[in-house]
Amino acid sequence: MTQNTTDNQFKEVIDTCKKIFLKKTADYGTSWRVYRMITVADQLYIKAKRIRNIQENVVQKIGDSIEDEFRGIVNYAIIGLIQLKITHDKWDLPVAEVAQLYDESVSAALDLLQKKNNDYGEAWRDMNQHGLTDLILAKILRIRQILKNDGKTLVSEGVDANLYDILNYAVFALILMNNPD
Repeated sequence: MTQNTTDNQFKEVIDTCKKIFLKKTADYGTSWRVYRMITVADQLYIKAKRIRNIQENVVQKIGDSIEDEFRGIVNYAIIGLIQLKITHDKWDLPVAEVAQLYDESVSAALDLLQKKNNDYGEAWRDMNQHGLTDLILAKILRIRQILKNDGKTLVSEGVDANLYDILNYAVFALILMNNPD
């Protein structure tokens, strides 16, 4: 695949996620602004753990699809990135500002994806959904540990780097689900 193809697929997935995010923002406002980072990590964990349970058990009793859960992971990762960026305590943000912050997070994630794809040769295309789910869970556990350490790391990447990876892994899963060839 070419980088252009990957960029287009990334943008298609993000467009769908962003539409959902902005509709929910219109419905609920920015109630997620009350989340502390551990809450964002917990929301990500719930989504990823549900995906893993469905993958392992195959029995699904709630209608939300695995695809919907990966979209939720994308959007919660972006919530986390926005929360890290905002320094004020204002909880009610205008939709236009939220859209701009969303786009800034996505732009940084795409930039990271392009750099890693250059170095790794799009190895993610040879992975399966189960592996991507496990990587997401591992990154969430890393975030939890970093938060237990008061946000400090000795040599490791911080919360933001892990959120960007989670976002990109979820996008990869969605790309692979929509383009199985």
